Amino acid sequence: MSRMISLPLIALSIALCIPVSSVQAQTIESTYEIISTSAAGNKLSFQDNVNFMPGKAAGIVLTVFSDSLKQTIDGIGSSFTESSAFVLAQLDPRKRLEVMERIYGQSGANFSLTRTHIGSCDFSVEGKYSYAPVAGDTKLTSFSIAEDKRGFDPQRYPGIKAPDYDLLPMIKEALAIKGNQAEKELKIIASAWTAPAWMKDIETWYIPGSAENNWQGTGGALKPEYEAVYADYLVKYLQAYQAEGVDIWGITPVNEPHGNNGQWESMNFSPQSQNDFIKNHLGPRLHRGGFKNTKLLIYDQNRDGLEDWTDLIFADEETKPYLYGAAVHWYESTNKVYEDTFERVKARFPEMAILHTEGCIDDLGKDPPNGVTDPLRFKETNWFHNDAFWWNKTATDWAYSVTWEGVKVEDHPIYTPVHRYARNIIVSLDHWMNGWIDWNVVLDHKGGPNHVGNFCGAPIMIDTEAQNVYYTPIYYVLAQFSRTIRPGDRAVQTEFQRPGLDADALHACATINSKDLLSIQLLNTTWEPIDYKLQIGEQYAKIRIEANSVQTVRVPLWELKR
Repeated sequence: MSRMISLPLIALSIALCIPVSSVQAQTIESTYEIISTSAAGNKLSFQDNVNFMPGKAAGIVLTVFSDSLKQTIDGIGSSFTESSAFVLAQLDPRKRLEVMERIYGQSGANFSLTRTHIGSCDFSVEGKYSYAPVAGDTKLTSFSIAEDKRGFDPQRYPGIKAPDYDLLPMIKEALAIKGNQAEKELKIIASAWTAPAWMKDIETWYIPGSAENNWQGTGGALKPEYEAVYADYLVKYLQAYQAEGVDIWGITPVNEPHGNNGQWESMNFSPQSQNDFIKNHLGPRLHRGGFKNTKLLIYDQNRDGLEDWTDLIFADEETKPYLYGAAVHWYESTNKVYEDTFERVKARFPEMAILHTEGCIDDLGKDPPNGVTDPLRFKETNWFHNDAFWWNKTATDWAYSVTWEGVKVEDHPIYTPVHRYARNIIVSLDHWMNGWIDWNVVLDHKGGPNHVGNFCGAPIMIDTEAQNVYYTPIYYVLAQFSRTIRPGDRAVQTEFQRPGLDADALHACATINSKDLLSIQLLNTTWEPIDYKLQIGEQYAKIRIEANSVQTVRVPLWELKR
């Protein structure tokens, strides 16, 4: 017996951004639904419903094993940065609130997991600041987070319309939006790019590469005598934010401990030195300071190096009680997800979480490599209000044309931005990832501001002079994932048979919530629609995923069991 049920009214609020309270009472759990965001122009649009029928499917088949539960999901989201706050401060306050509602509101993307920086980073307006500016202040009596809430002077920055708006006010505004809805949860992970300069062996923020140092820049490392002080510094940050009404859910000891060759604020750790720092200083201080439940994550850099860190730090029985898991980024490859790495880490350390804490379309606006003339990529403002840029092979990253030793150029081809996001999220969640965070949620139309010129893409890009807000395709893809994959959901086992298809043509993952509602996410990277069959238990449905699209299929299991 086949069955097909009509879409509920509440589902329409996803596509139309209508507040759920304004929709007639009817629950999303009462039906099947298929949502699509595509290169053809669909944005959280609904496809026709499907019939499920008894039997075993053949051909291209996605099988979802709904009883085979895997990791718990912490959330999907993007990040707070000073640069994002600076851009938003240039909007009319009413328009700014509209943008923030589209990010954090229940009728918008409803992001549930996010990240912010402790002190300055490259996406600070001017950079080179900390919360403890006085050299030698080992008692941290000068500690203050005033920099995060001082705002931007309109005389210095003529475009500012909200002088009191800044990083901390942005976070508070998001929490206020969350506080007005039934699901208030917004988990914030905080990462420092560096300790205060005086705590480091180079006694400055970073030293760029130059002819004098053989082009080997550095961010330096903690002086041994300041390891305990730096741990106190991180705890003081948690206390100061808590006093402002902002509870930080998770923390990493430092962003990108391998360093960045001195391009902007950074600080190096090795696996061993970070392990010692956590075991002897940060872990005990978090527990003594009342932050035992703050999720401490190690590493916080590219996926390819994860095992070197987990094999040493997770294996230390003295360190393990302080840890929640590991944080990773995606910059070592534009096409690899490193799911095999996740599988090995999870097999060895099943109790530890893995979260993606940073990823973006980097190197935006750089000069083209030799021989590349694609106008979609290299027109000055090609990515702004140009969906075609995001849906085509138009982007290159930092390593596309370098000749540095050790860089595998084949891992950095020209790529499609939407595919990079959707592939990374879907494959990661299918292989033990607990949560996924994008980098800056908002940037200006050039991909900044960035005090060292490291311009990047963002889900929302704004021409502040024209007050023109562009919700990129990345925004809609992240919103689709965020709205249908919620904190507390569980990943479930999937199996894909793809005869006749390229290995990268079609990707999928699945999660289930506490009410037995399955959410299946798919990416079609090809320029042709693909007909496949969705097998759940003893029933299957025939479904078409449109060309170059991200599709979500939601199936209430109780309907199948009737």
